[in-house]
Amino acid sequence: MIGKKGAGSESGVATLEAVLVFPVLLLLVMFSIQVALWYHAAALADAAAQDGVRVSRVAGGSAAAGSARANQLLDQSGRTILEGRQVTASRSSDLARVEVRGRCIAVVPFVSFPVHAVAESTTERFRGRLAR
Repeated sequence: MIGKKGAGSESGVATLEAVLVFPVLLLLVMFSIQVALWYHAAALADAAAQDGVRVSRVAGGSAAAGSARANQLLDQSGRTILEGRQVTASRSSDLARVEVRGRCIAVVPFVSFPVHAVAESTTERFRGRLAR
């Protein structure tokens, strides 16, 4: 009878451990997925900024064309992963710049990961013959 009483005092410990460990494990898995989504959103924003500046920098290009191209890429590839996105483009005689901002979708509650990407490049223009 003494052996049974000792074994009975630990009844329910495995259930209690599972109740305490499972939420922490689930939160860890969700946080890992959140980081992977944030990394993907940052890479997508960077690709959109680079593609937009590539269109904007060519001879005859414009800031509006660069912004439109970046938005087109984001619409095709990341409509749902990047929330509240803002694409701004500028072009001067020497420099083209496209900037993409937004937030990654949230998997973990109460956590927001911002996404920001900038691409700059010199503009193409005819400069005439070089003196030799």
